[in-house]
Amino acid sequence: MSKKILIIDDEKSIRRTLKEILEFEKYVILEAEDGKTGVEQIKSQDIDLIMCDIKMPGLDGLQVLERQQLLKPDVPIIMMSGHADIETAVSTLKKGAYDFIEKPLDLNRILVTLRNAFDKTNLVAQTKVLRKKVNAIKGGDIIGSSDKISAIKEMISKVAPTDARVLITGGNGSGKELVARQLHQQSPRNNAPFVEVNCAAIPSELIESELFGHEKGAFTSAVKSRAGKFEQSHKGTLFLDEIGDMSASAQAKVLRALQENKITRVGGDKDIKVDVRVVAATNKDLKKEIQEGRFREDLYHRLSVILIEVPPLNERKEDIPVLTDHFLTLLAKTSNNPPKKIEDKAIEKLQEKDWTGNIRELRNAIERLTILGCDPINASDVEQFVL
Repeated sequence: MSKKILIIDDEKSIRRTLKEILEFEKYVILEAEDGKTGVEQIKSQDIDLIMCDIKMPGLDGLQVLERQQLLKPDVPIIMMSGHADIETAVSTLKKGAYDFIEKPLDLNRILVTLRNAFDKTNLVAQTKVLRKKVNAIKGGDIIGSSDKISAIKEMISKVAPTDARVLITGGNGSGKELVARQLHQQSPRNNAPFVEVNCAAIPSELIESELFGHEKGAFTSAVKSRAGKFEQSHKGTLFLDEIGDMSASAQAKVLRALQENKITRVGGDKDIKVDVRVVAATNKDLKKEIQEGRFREDLYHRLSVILIEVPPLNERKEDIPVLTDHFLTLLAKTSNNPPKKIEDKAIEKLQEKDWTGNIRELRNAIERLTILGCDPINASDVEQFVL
């Protein structure tokens, strides 16, 4: 489908010239002879891009830009002028314009700018779709209304607005990462990065570089300097998953970072200040790890200002019906199919199962039933594909 471009300019000759050029390039062109008419078209029309003159009688281009940013900020707008100075150009860009083009207009410059603007728009749209898919996979709100889950939700609402460090405990697949994400989303840091590090998945010899970064030449493969996860999560939240598997030397450096709010890259000697909220999680008994000399007690106390224990699914089976409905809806969205129904007897069968893999195992089971089961999913499906 051809892109639709709105040209707002009080000079008829400019509009006509742009219209002829851009229609030849297979764009659909709308015209507005003044700012007021342009704003009306922005409100009423489905537009992919706007080209707007700055100097116009009545409502000028800068005023159009301000209204466009309120009405349709995702639509790129290119400002044009034959009288503007650098200050004006910079001002339009600060106010949200995609680009600024001087008159007399250069054909090649126009076509390149349009192509770049549409490429950026497509990239932003794709990013939004991918982000929705990632959020769908990782989950969103904490699902469930059992007493233990309700207590966790209440705890999150109290703790999230603070900068208190939180240690989340629970079995594999119980939803520790989801609790960490909710702490971030409900905090004043939610516009800054949420950076996750799986301490168990990174070799011990690389964990310090991953967390604190390194300088060029710090080791054989360090061909350039690199910021670590602490720097990447500046002003945001750093989630240290499976922290019980962290090496002793990395534990010492994390402790210093928490005490002094600064880190040093591997191979560097300069202190770098960081403003990071640390949330940690583990499936291990850290007090036992401390007794056996595998985890620092002082680090434990730094991390566990607030303790949140996520219960296993076997202790919250009353949440299985709502979790099942959630996963059925989620899987339907990702596959663009209508969600399957599930019979009450099938739900009862699911509640009888021993869920050693917790929420992750349940999600996998529902996905398997969605693919292989009947519609509605029945008890026989559960017995055949899950139990």
